[in-house]
Formats: sequence, C-alpha cells, structure tokens
Amino acid sequence: MKRVILLILGLAALSVGSSVTAEDGFEQILKQRDGRYTKDGWNHYGPGYFELDPTTGVLTSHGGMGLFWYAAKEYGDLVLELEFKCEDGRTNSGVFVRVPGVPTSDDYIYHTFEIQIDEAAEGIYETGAVYGAEPPAKQAKNPPGEWNHFRIAFIGDHITVDLNGTRIIDWLAEPRGKVADFASRGYIGFQNHHDPNKVYFRNIRVKKIEPQR
Repeated sequence: MKRVILLILGLAALSVGSSVTAEDGFEQILKQRDGRYTKDGWNHYGPGYFELDPTTGVLTSHGGMGLFWYAAKEYGDLVLELEFKCEDGRTNSGVFVRVPGVPTSDDYIYHTFEIQIDEAAEGIYETGAVYGAEPPAKQAKNPPGEWNHFRIAFIGDHITVDLNGTRIIDWLAEPRGKVADFASRGYIGFQNHHDPNKVYFRNIRVKKIEPQR
C-alpha cells in the first residue's frame, strides 16, 4: 500500500511539473523556466518583433509585417487554444497553422491558412475568418481592450474556429483566396502587422490529434 501511495504522489508531482496538462492533453508552448516565461523554442521572421512579459506571459506585437513562429515542433492535426486582445479598432494580426517549412521569405502566406484578427475589416477579412477564404458565420468577438478566446482545430482538411465559445467557422478547407495549396503538417505562427496598433497573445496551448486507426 505504501508503495502505491508513493507512486501516486510521484505521478502527481510529475503532472504538476510538466508543461502538458494531464487531464486534457494540451501542451503549453510558451513555456516557463524557473517561474518566468521565455521565448525558448520560438523564432521570428521578417520586420518587427514580439515582446514577452516574463512575469505574465503576455506577448505584445511591435512593427511588422513579420511572423513569430514556434520552431520547436511541427504539427499535423491539432487543436490550438489561445487568448488575444486588440489594442484598438485598427489592430490587425492573425494566427497561422501548418506553416510549411522554415520561413525564409513571404512565400509562406500562399501555402498556409491564417485565422484573421482585424478589427476594421468585414467578411473574409474580419476577426475569425479564414483569411481571404471563408467568413465567420456570426459575430462573437469582444471589443478592443478585452481578451478573446480562440479554439482552432485543423484535422485533416477540416477547420473549425470557436471564438469566445461560439462556433464561427466549420469549413472543409480547399485552396482559395491567396492560398494556392496547404500542407498536412507545419508550424504555428503569430503575425505582427504594424505599429502602433498592437495585438496581445497569452495562454497558448496545443493538443496533437492522433490519426484514427
């Protein structure tokens, strides 16, 4: 009995210390080291940058147009959850999924889908849209200055987007708009678009979806 109790306690300690949330299989990809958030595993392509507050884990965009991408791992089928906040009504950004290969030019925008963040646009360019391809079914965003929650799933060719708990995209993806083709796996990235209209991200976590056998 004592051995069983010690084993349970050990597993519990491992779960607490891990970046994977044991109960739901999500992994935090903006990680902490010694109690402070770091950019370990992330790279940036293009102009501008994202500033990270090591205490709160909030990313703040500066300049652009660039891409802050998680270089530590490629993902195929996934569920991505995060929170974002727009500084004002002119904020423009986006979340990229399955960026195919290391970005060395702006060509990646033609081979990956972007879930748009744009306070001023409508239709296929507004917040929650698959940029240039599929508009959100309804409005669900919070106003500038308030946090929003994205849940983005890309499984096979199927993309769903939930914004603040409301399903706004349910789409069988196909090349459309600026996207000529898309890969079965790739990197996750966040766009810094322009100053002074900042975007903020936090609580970024990913769950890999294993293929059905």
